[in-house]
Amino acid sequence: MNAVSETLHPAASHHLPSFITAPGETDVLMVVMGLILIVAVLSFGILFFRLHTLPERIAHRGHKLQLEVVAVLGLISLFTHMHIFWIAGLLLALIDLPDFSGWLGRIGTAVEKIAGIKPADSETSAEPDCAEQRSLPAPKRTAIKPTERIHA
Repeated sequence: MNAVSETLHPAASHHLPSFITAPGETDVLMVVMGLILIVAVLSFGILFFRLHTLPERIAHRGHKLQLEVVAVLGLISLFTHMHIFWIAGLLLALIDLPDFSGWLGRIGTAVEKIAGIKPADSETSAEPDCAEQRSLPAPKRTAIKPTERIHA
């Protein structure tokens, strides 16, 4: 504290607060505040991105069909700063959309039968799980001959 009192102006107060440092010494308060600022900015960034990916995590946890759409809406919201996309993604992640793949598969089989194409096996026409999908061979489809085409 001697170095500080030697450089003081005679009109200055002699009872300086403890956070004022002498010239040439390390400013401890500035170092502590710099560390607090870095931790606060990183914490805010982590919180922001965790909140921003909330719809995608909800859709992934619920094994939703619309996961890709929710993820794209989240990215659009992130890059355009238009929060309506995030809200749309959150609402879409919370809604259970019905699975129409069974009905559409049956419609496809019926259309193949009408068109004269040999329908695929019933085992391979259903949606297999990811583990089953690797082991199953690709279904064979027969091409329609030009003479068999149906003209409307």
